[in-house]
Amino acid sequence: MIARPARDARGTRLRSPPLDAPSRDARARARAMASKISHIPAVVSSPALIAALLSFSIAQIAKVFTHYHATGKVDYSRIVGSGGMPSSHTALVVGLCTSIGLKEGMQSSIFALCLVFSLVVMYDATGVRLHAGRQAEVLNQLIVELPRDHPLTDSRPLRDTLGHTPIQVVVGAILGMSVAYAHFVYWMSTYSL
Repeated sequence: MIARPARDARGTRLRSPPLDAPSRDARARARAMASKISHIPAVVSSPALIAALLSFSIAQIAKVFTHYHATGKVDYSRIVGSGGMPSSHTALVVGLCTSIGLKEGMQSSIFALCLVFSLVVMYDATGVRLHAGRQAEVLNQLIVELPRDHPLTDSRPLRDTLGHTPIQVVVGAILGMSVAYAHFVYWMSTYSL
């Protein structure tokens, strides 16, 4: 059965009672929030995606400074390179996982999926990719020691900064959690009702 609006004795539809001040304030904030982000596509305005990309970007930029601290040389190619301190892939997935955990709850299935995904990425960074980088170092050294007339002496060196040490992964995870938490607090204080 469908509820019908209340009517007075003449059959005129009664108006809703006036909203109390907190309800008016909540609706006003909701309208203000909608006007602020209505022009932004839904994917880009996702707090989880923003936290993940922000974590990744900060980690990539930090690599320039940590490389300078370790070697004394400024190398801007570290902004787009893999490997090094901190792990930007770990920062990305942990930032995503933390943001989803804060928003959806730690008991949600999507958080569990993100957590497993994050653990696989971190394991890969310290396992397979780290050892592939170490093998590239050895192969590069072997190529240097070849005679000059060998066909491989003209080959380009293999990239040896592929993986991460466990401490680089831990720092990336801490960075991802911190950025996601800070972004969540900012998002809630700005856009919550």
